[in-house]
Amino acid sequence: MRQNLHFITFATADLDAGRRFYADALGWRPLLDVPGEIIFFQVAPGMVFGLFDAAKFNEDLADGADRSTVSGVTLSHNVDSQDEVRSIVDSMESAGGTVLKKPQPGAFGGIFHAHVRDPNGLIWEIAHNPGWHIGEDGTVSLG
Repeated sequence: MRQNLHFITFATADLDAGRRFYADALGWRPLLDVPGEIIFFQVAPGMVFGLFDAAKFNEDLADGADRSTVSGVTLSHNVDSQDEVRSIVDSMESAGGTVLKKPQPGAFGGIFHAHVRDPNGLIWEIAHNPGWHIGEDGTVSLG
């Protein structure tokens, strides 16, 4: 198996709240939007972020268990400055997100960051990390 990932899909209890948060308030353009079922957003070359209605998510797994809860996961969005961290956190809060950690210096790695929970419980880290770089070929270097 090649070391890559193409979809990250999360079960969501309220697909319409996810649409309002990401598409309507934050301005993300859906790659595919099937009302009552799933929304996909292109987030990077070859990478799609999906929100899947929780009941349909469980049905798709077909093992009879409720596997629609998310725990111990953060999605990170890295930006170019501390001011940009603050601006995005303000936008996410205005869009219905809940600020869990206000923008501040991080305890690890020399970053400046904040944490925001979206209306369905996904936690985003918005960060400025001076050691984070993306090369022209798309590879990431840290440190």
